[in-house]
Amino acid sequence: MEYTDLYNELGVSPAVLGYSNAVLEELAPRFAELDEVAEYNQLKVIRAMQKNKVSAACFAGTTGYGHDDIGRDTLEQVYADVFHTEAAVVRPQITCGTHALATALSANLLPGDELLSPVGKPYDTLEEVIGIRESLCSLQEYGVTYRQVNLLEDGSFDYDGIREAIHDKTKLITIQRSKGYQMRPTFSVARIGELIAFCKNLKPDVLVMVDNCYGEFTERLEPSDVGADMTVGSLIKNPGGGLAPIGGYIAGTQHCIDRCLYRLSAPGLGQDIGASLTVNTALYQGFFLSPTVVASALKGAIFAARAYEKAGFHVVPDGTESRHDIIQSIELGSEGAMRAFCEGIQAAAPVDSFVTPVPTDTPGYGDPVIMAAGDFIQGSSIELSADGPMREPYAIYFQGGLTFPHAKLGIMLSLQKMVEKGYLTL
Repeated sequence: MEYTDLYNELGVSPAVLGYSNAVLEELAPRFAELDEVAEYNQLKVIRAMQKNKVSAACFAGTTGYGHDDIGRDTLEQVYADVFHTEAAVVRPQITCGTHALATALSANLLPGDELLSPVGKPYDTLEEVIGIRESLCSLQEYGVTYRQVNLLEDGSFDYDGIREAIHDKTKLITIQRSKGYQMRPTFSVARIGELIAFCKNLKPDVLVMVDNCYGEFTERLEPSDVGADMTVGSLIKNPGGGLAPIGGYIAGTQHCIDRCLYRLSAPGLGQDIGASLTVNTALYQGFFLSPTVVASALKGAIFAARAYEKAGFHVVPDGTESRHDIIQSIELGSEGAMRAFCEGIQAAAPVDSFVTPVPTDTPGYGDPVIMAAGDFIQGSSIELSADGPMREPYAIYFQGGLTFPHAKLGIMLSLQKMVEKGYLTL
C-alpha cells in the first residue's frame, strides 16, 4: 500500500494532500536550519549528562522522604549545566508549569514587594496566582502588589513606560517568553536579553524570572544565558520530550533556587526532601530526546503557519519568521472554524481519535476553552495538540508533535475538516 493510500484511509483527500505537499516543498531550507539547532542542543545535553556521570543508578528512584536520591540530585545538576545556572530544581512534585511559576514567584516575593510584567498581561492561569482575578492564596492576598506595562502596538517593549514603572518596591520582573492566548510575537532570547539588561540597568538588584514554557531548545541559547535569575518551565512541554509523566523545573541562581526549594517543601528542608519515586528514567530520557522532539514540533508549527497563511488566514508568526517557541497562532474568525480545526487535530491522534472536542469551562481560565489532544501524557502539549479560548478573534493555538509525520497528519486533517465544513477553499 502506498503512503498516499494510507492518507486517504485516514481521511485526507487527494486535494488536501497535494496542497500540503506543495507547501512542504517550499520549507525544506527552513527544516534544515532547525535540524542544525537540534543537533547543537542535543550535543549540549549529552555533554551535561556525561559531565555529571549519569549512570544506571540514577534511574532507581526513591520513596518516602527521598534522602540521598542520587538520580534526583544528578538530574538537577544536568539541568543547571544545560541552562548554565548555579542550581536547578527539577521535581515530579511540581505538578505543571503554572505550579512552577507560582512556586518561583511566591518564594521570592514578600509582603510589600511589587511584581512587574513589562510585557503586558500574563497567561490566563497566572491571573489568579497574581490576583488579577481574585483567588484564595494569590500573591495579592499576601500583600504583593502587581503592575504591568503593555507592549506597544507593533509588539515592541514600551521602554519609557517600563522606566516609569520600576521603583523602590519593584522586587521581581516576570517576562513571559511565549504568546499565551494572545496574537503577539514570541520573544527571542536576544530580545529578552535586551529587556533584562534595560531593567537591571535601572535597578541592579531586581530579580528577573522568565516563563520559558514552549521555548526550550528552540534556539541555541536560553534566557538564563542572557541574565535571567530564574528560568521556569514544565516537563510535560518541551524539556520532557514527551516521556516525562509530570513535573516542572526552575533553573537559576543558588539564592533563588534555595528559596524555591523551601517554598516547594518546607522552610529548613529544601534540597534533601522529595522522592523521585519511579519517574527518573522518563525524566532523563525525555530530556535527552527533547532537542529532536522540539525540532519536530517546530517543523509542524512552520508547516501550519505556511499552509494557513497561504489559504488567507492571519497567522503569528508567519511562515517565514524565525521561531522562538513551538506555538502557532491561527486566527480562524469563528467558533465553528475553531471546532472544525480541533476536530481535525483530534482525528489525527493515536489516543481518543474518535472523540469530538467541545468548548468547556476549565480551571484557571476565564473563558470556555476548546482543546484537542489525544496524548499519552494528559495535557502534554509537546504532543500534538491545539487549544484556544472561545472569544474574539477566535484564534487557535497549535503546538506539539513528537514526530513530524504526526504533526503533518494533524495539520492536513485540520485543513480537511475546514474544507468539509465550508471554512476553507483550496
